[in-house]
Amino acid sequence: MAGVAVALAITRLFSGRERSWSGRIWRSLAVTPRALWHFLAYLGIFLIELVRANVGMLRYVYARHIDIHPGVVKVETRLASPLGRLALANSIALTPGSLVLGLEGSVLYVHWLDVRTSDREEATRQIVGPFEKHLEAAFG
Repeated sequence: MAGVAVALAITRLFSGRERSWSGRIWRSLAVTPRALWHFLAYLGIFLIELVRANVGMLRYVYARHIDIHPGVVKVETRLASPLGRLALANSIALTPGSLVLGLEGSVLYVHWLDVRTSDREEATRQIVGPFEKHLEAAFG
């Protein structure tokens, strides 16, 4: 609990120095019961996806022959909030096997350890899909 308080204090302290993280983001965050519910649901889904990705990585680590197809895929998000897009990018980067290389507007460039599809919509569904619904409801 102390860690959360310190992190929020540091975030608040440094957020005023950057124009993109000005006070308008703090004021635009509407903490409602609905938003809180979706944030908690997002945390649950994130934990499930984190465990799933770690178990998937175990398959690569302990395999005799590693059959992976790494690549960069372009996915889109419908999140309008900068804070929501940041949370999405961090969620993708924290799950093993994927890393966000860049973010341009609503497009994310993701390095995927084992590219399963080159179709943009399907890649978006697989990578962004689990998180987006709840992040959109929580952050707008």
